[in-house]
Amino acid sequence: MSRNSSGNPKTTPGSDESGPTAPADRIVALDALRGFALLGILVINIWLFGLPTIAQFNPTLYGDFTGANYLAWAISHVFFEQKFVTLFTFLFGAGMVLFLESKERKGQPGRMLHFSRTFWLLVIGLGHAYLLWYGDILVFYALCGFLVVWVWRWRPSRQLVLGTAMFSIPSILYLLTGVGYLSLSEDGRAELEEEFLAAFGAGLSPEREIEIYQGGWLEQVAHRIPVVFEFQTLGFVFEAFWMLGGMMIIGMALYKWGVISNQRSTRFYKRLLVVAGGLGLALVLVGVWLREVFAWETVPVLTLAFQFNYWGALLLATGYLAGIMLLCRWLRDGLVVHALAAVGRTAFSNYLLQTVVATSIFYGYGLGLFGQLGYLELLGVVVLIWAIQIPLSVWWVNRFRFGPVEWVWRTLTYRQRQPMRLES
Repeated sequence: MSRNSSGNPKTTPGSDESGPTAPADRIVALDALRGFALLGILVINIWLFGLPTIAQFNPTLYGDFTGANYLAWAISHVFFEQKFVTLFTFLFGAGMVLFLESKERKGQPGRMLHFSRTFWLLVIGLGHAYLLWYGDILVFYALCGFLVVWVWRWRPSRQLVLGTAMFSIPSILYLLTGVGYLSLSEDGRAELEEEFLAAFGAGLSPEREIEIYQGGWLEQVAHRIPVVFEFQTLGFVFEAFWMLGGMMIIGMALYKWGVISNQRSTRFYKRLLVVAGGLGLALVLVGVWLREVFAWETVPVLTLAFQFNYWGALLLATGYLAGIMLLCRWLRDGLVVHALAAVGRTAFSNYLLQTVVATSIFYGYGLGLFGQLGYLELLGVVVLIWAIQIPLSVWWVNRFRFGPVEWVWRTLTYRQRQPMRLES
């Protein structure tokens, strides 16, 4: 096995130690990983769509949390929570480098186009957040995109150090909060818990929140505006920038090392799957055990037990990444990879489609099922939405160059109408 000038393994096509794949195959791998991440994100976002906020932070405080519902929560938490948004954020950072490298090769003003692209992402995200759903992540991605782009040329080792350091800051802040909480009196703990939940948007009673989201759209917007504004200001400064920005920079490093673009050896990905995936899963399971040790006391769970999922998710997501890279090698012409790649190519459209479908199911202007379903039933809704998105995405990419929202975004970025239909 030899190495090319970028340090990535290189072998003959089709061998077990295959290194760099053909350019088209690398795109398929990236798209498949993006589609995999987008579908997985919904498993956790469905809690935000369908449950009062308090249930997302302490599921023992709302509804049935026994038997099948506990099992559904456990599966979602262990295998999905934070793992898929980590993958998606890695890809956003990698995509930033891919975009800028492409523009540089073509002699185009890459940074200017990046800022234009990011500005329109911000505009669409603001509309999504304030008009439809408070759980939007596009605004955070755009704000981070304006800031982390300045390190895209750094060596990947420096990017990894910086990204990891940034990612650790929220962890340290929560750890200090949790230690401080344990030193308080009973009255002090109760007061801190109330302030903590209010800061996370869980200040309303579940009954009042259900009333709002089963009501009309205008009432929902009035409730959503202050919540979203706090998330996008204080939440961004103290948590989201460090967490998401750090993961984006790690994604840049993974791309430059060829990890996220399926350029490393099969042996490398197998080891990464076992080691990173195994360690990550072990950490997450310890965190679940600690929740029981803390008897689901809200602040210790959110500040101390949470640490194990926070760091475990980073490792487990890396294991997932390796698994998808292997899948794209072993079944690159198969139906599963093709379907995941189709979802990935239309990820922006699919992300917004998830909101439209889910809010139509749960909010008052639709079926009004907010707060009415348990964790197991919510997983059923996820499968239903997947059953809509996956075949629709395959149908779409067989006919069009871009997803509908991707087409709008691209047209706004380049200030020129883009071709839409594939040539027959």
